[in-house]
Amino acid sequence: MSRESITPEYVGPTEDASALEIRWKDGHSSVFQPRHLRLNCPCAGCVDEMTGIRTLLPSQVPEDIYPTAIHYVGRYALQFVWSDGHDTGLFSFETLRGLCRCPECK
Repeated sequence: MSRESITPEYVGPTEDASALEIRWKDGHSSVFQPRHLRLNCPCAGCVDEMTGIRTLLPSQVPEDIYPTAIHYVGRYALQFVWSDGHDTGLFSFETLRGLCRCPECK
């Protein structure tokens, strides 16, 4: 991935406030549904550190989950504080770009 493809220019809600939009320096725009991000949390509480197997079950994540806060972590990641109280996952910009599900990125 090029540096521009993992450098955000904008991080915020979509126009209708139903999802998170990240516009990248390479001109691409990624739109994430909150539950998709929460289900893909990379933290040790959601993924076994030794095996890499996801331990978070979809049934544990409410359908209507949403971030109550989003924090930049340095210049490489975002930390979400979720409405279910979870807040330990750090999503690197590279991870976020990899989670984009648009036709171009699939």
